[in-house]
Amino acid sequence: MAELTGDQRVQSEVLEGLATAVNHRRWFVELAIPHLGDDPIEIGSGMGNYAAEWAPHVSRFTATEAEPDRLVELKERFADTPNVEVKEMLLPTSETGSHSTLVSYNVLEHIEDHVAALRCMKGLVRPGGKIVLIVPAFMFAMSPVDYATGHVRRYTKKTMRAAMEEAGLQIEVLHYANALGLIGYYGATSIFKLTPKEGPMVKFYDSLVLPVTKAAESLVRPPFGQSVFVVARVPE
Repeated sequence: MAELTGDQRVQSEVLEGLATAVNHRRWFVELAIPHLGDDPIEIGSGMGNYAAEWAPHVSRFTATEAEPDRLVELKERFADTPNVEVKEMLLPTSETGSHSTLVSYNVLEHIEDHVAALRCMKGLVRPGGKIVLIVPAFMFAMSPVDYATGHVRRYTKKTMRAAMEEAGLQIEVLHYANALGLIGYYGATSIFKLTPKEGPMVKFYDSLVLPVTKAAESLVRPPFGQSVFVVARVPE
């Protein structure tokens, strides 16, 4: 494995930290399950943690990754999982497909021409299928961690709606998620200049704060959040 650059090291630390946030991951897994259909594709599967939880719910699952070392790890992880195909993919792509759904968590914010990326995503999904995304919310929360991990923007519901509509997609669900997480993330990364990684901070948030936030947001959609969750339909 090649030696990591500073930015790649931060990316790895954040991914590994998020991997230990089990309650956070399960919440976001649950958000997508009703929309997956029978043959979804994930763009930017990373370590494969979401793929591993979605795959049992579908007949076929395609996991993709652009970063070479993570792609190798992904193929090793799912080598003995017959309904999971792992392939290399980088947006923008000319590849097309007829998947039931495309799901992509925390990827679009890395792509400069996000409308072109959304059009590529649309090309991978059959007419009437869905695109399910989670992206980080609110530009005021852009921090050194965001820049180090390659983020070029954060979103609001308004900017996400605009990008989706420009790409020719029809929004079905659009809301903020994890309101308390936004406050914690802003405090940790912008005020205290910390990197969210494996350790007491992530463990405290995931075991104590996250369940309260999830329960509250199941009753009332918050006016802000750490993330924007969106489901859009590919026109028939």
